[in-house]
Amino acid sequence: MATKKIIGQDFAAIQAQIAALEAQAQQVRKKEVAAIIAQAREAIAHYGITAADLGFGKAKAKAGTAASKPAAAKKTRKAAGKKAATKAKFKDDQGHSWSGRGKRPGWYTAALAAGKTPEDLLVKD
Repeated sequence: MATKKIIGQDFAAIQAQIAALEAQAQQVRKKEVAAIIAQAREAIAHYGITAADLGFGKAKAKAGTAASKPAAAKKTRKAAGKKAATKAKFKDDQGHSWSGRGKRPGWYTAALAAGKTPEDLLVKD
């Protein structure tokens, strides 16, 4: 029984050391972070860096940066990236449709194998 008590005391002592070291590590980290923040603020003030230069916020950007371009140009690029839905060119009796672009869908290939022609599957307006 004496060994269990010694082992328990050793474990408790180690846990107390761990807690003390974690507290000490937090204090050291706070000091290091404060020093880094002070250096960063000094550099920001010296070079006149803005939040926009760093990619934060909506502060005014310096001329020539991407953030200073007109919003209309950005909208145009976004709209140009979207494609309009293409109209179906082929359709079967089960409601499957295909625009005729890209890889042939399985239903289309199966219909051709079953004896249908592409003209049979054309959508009639």
